[in-house]
Amino acid sequence: MAITKYLGTETEYGISVIGRPDFNPVLASSLVVNAYSADGRPRARWDYEEENPLRDARGFTQPGAHEAPPEDDIGLANSILTNGARFYVDHAHPEYSSPECSNPRDAVIWDKAGERILEIAAAKAQPLLPSAGTEQPARILITKNNTDGKGAAYGMHENYIVDRAIPFGEIVRQITPFFVSRQIMVGAGRVGNEFELEEVPYQLTQRADFFEVEVGLETTLKRPIVNTRDEPHADPERFRRLHVIIGDANMSEFCTYLKLGSTALVLSMVEDGFLPEAPALATAVKSLHAVSHDLTCQQAVDLKDGRTATPIELQWHYLDQAKKYCEERDAAPWAPDVLALWERVLVALEDDPMSLDGTVDWVTKYRLLQRYVDRDGLAWTASKIKLIDVQYHDVRRDKGLYNTLAAGGRIERLVDEAEVQRAIANPPEDTRAYFRGRCLDKFRGEVAAAGWDSIIFDTGKDTLQRVPMMDPGRGGRAMTQELIDRCDTAAELVAALQS
Repeated sequence: MAITKYLGTETEYGISVIGRPDFNPVLASSLVVNAYSADGRPRARWDYEEENPLRDARGFTQPGAHEAPPEDDIGLANSILTNGARFYVDHAHPEYSSPECSNPRDAVIWDKAGERILEIAAAKAQPLLPSAGTEQPARILITKNNTDGKGAAYGMHENYIVDRAIPFGEIVRQITPFFVSRQIMVGAGRVGNEFELEEVPYQLTQRADFFEVEVGLETTLKRPIVNTRDEPHADPERFRRLHVIIGDANMSEFCTYLKLGSTALVLSMVEDGFLPEAPALATAVKSLHAVSHDLTCQQAVDLKDGRTATPIELQWHYLDQAKKYCEERDAAPWAPDVLALWERVLVALEDDPMSLDGTVDWVTKYRLLQRYVDRDGLAWTASKIKLIDVQYHDVRRDKGLYNTLAAGGRIERLVDEAEVQRAIANPPEDTRAYFRGRCLDKFRGEVAAAGWDSIIFDTGKDTLQRVPMMDPGRGGRAMTQELIDRCDTAAELVAALQS
C-alpha cells in the first residue's frame, strides 16, 4: 500500500537591488536572510553531515568530493526557522525550503508563508543597504519567479517521500509523460523564449526552455526532466525523496495545490502498481518545449509507438486512472478535492484556456499582459511588457501585480490569509517539522545544529547530543507537545527521550 506522501517546496527567489545594478546578488541575498533572522538569539547552524548531492538514485555516486559549503568562511546566511523551514542563501538567491507537510493544502500554506517571510526580510534589509554615492535610496526587489529574462534561470523544487522499494526506473517511466504535460495546468507563464523564436512571444512556463535531458543528476546545467538526486533526508532503508526540479514557482495557490496534489497521487499509483503502461514519449525534451510554446494546449506530441497525443489527452490518462484509484483503493482524504480541481482545469483547457483567468498563473498573467498590449499598442518584445512580467511575481502585497489582483478579488484563493500569517512562525502540527520548530523556539540557545532528519543539542556534556528524526511522520504535536512543554531545558528533553 502506498505510503503517506509527505511533501514540500524549495524556492529560489529572484533578487535585485533597484538603483544599485552593481550590487552583488550573493551579498544582497545574505543581507536579506540575516536581516530576517537578526533577533539577537543564538543561531543554530545547518547540519550537512548526512547530505550528499552526488548520490544518484540509479545506484551509484557521481565522482567528486563532497564537502559542506563553507558558509561561515564566506559569510553566507543559513537560518532554521521556528515554522520548521530553512531560509538560506543558495548561490545568488535567497531560498526558502518549506517544512514537511502531510497534505498539499498545508504545503500551499507554508509555501505562501515563504512569500510573506521574503517580503518581511526585504523590508528589514532595506535600511541596511549602503547608500554612498547614490542620489536615490536603493530598493531590494524580491520576485517569486524562475528567470531574469536574460538567459539565467533559478529553480523551484518539489519534494515527495516515496517508498524505497519501488524501482526508480518505474518512477521515471510513469512520471515523465506526466511532468511534460502537467505544465498546461500549472505553468507560471513567461514572455519570450530561449531559442529566439519570433512565433513564441509568450509561453506557458518559465522553466521548460532550460531543460536539456530526460534523466540526470544535475540541477543547474543539462537540467533533467527527472532528477536522480538520492538524498532521502529520512531513513534510507525505507524512504526515497523524489526531488522534482521541473516545475515553476507559482503565485497561484490553486496551481501549487494542483501541482503537488496531482503529482502525489500519481506517485501513490506508481507505488501500488495501479497504472497501466505509460504513454511513452518519443522525444521527451522536445515535447516539453513544444507543449510550453503552445497556448492552445492542443499541440500533439509524438509517442514511441507511432501515435500522437495532446498534453490534455495525456493528463486525462492520468486523471482517469486517479479516479479509478480513489474508488478502488484507500486514497488520502484530500484526494477527492484534488481530483475535482484537476478535472475542472482540464475541462476548461479543452473548452477555453482563457476562462482560467484568476485561477491558473500562465492564463492570468497572459490576460493581464494582453490588456497592456492592446491598450498601448505594444509589441510583446517591449521592455514594458517584460517589466510587467516580472512585476506579476513581486512578493510585496501592496505592489506585486498578482497580489494586487488578489486584493481586488480577481484571484481565486485556496487558503485564508490568517492561516498563512500563523504559518510564518509556527510549524505544521502532524509532521516532524513540529518537533524541529518547537525545539528551535524553546531551546534556541541549546540547539547546536539541525537538519531535516536530526537536531543536535549542546546540553553541556562533553559531547553533543544528536536526536534523530528519520521518519517524516513522527514528531508531530500529538506525539511531542506534552514532552516539550514539560521540559525546561534541552538536557531534560534529551534525557526524557533516552528514557
